[in-house]
Amino acid sequence: MKMAKNGTKMKEEEKNKRGQKRKTEITKKKQRKKKRKKERKKKRKKEKRKKERKKERKKERKKGGKEERKKERKKERKEERK
Repeated sequence: MKMAKNGTKMKEEEKNKRGQKRKTEITKKKQRKKKRKKERKKKRKKEKRKKERKKERKKERKKGGKEERKKERKKERKEERK
């Protein structure tokens, strides 16, 4: 080890190192939090889009089903007339 004078200097350097380490830990934590928030937002958006598409498909199916039934009834009526 070095002299007493330098010893205090070393302590301060260590203190600064600790402070720097803490700062980096905090920034990393914040970054992780931000990333998680972004991912959750993305997931929610994806789910919402999925739900909307499902609704649209359901509507289309319902609509298509009506038209098909209409055509079938028309054919049945024609056959009954003959």
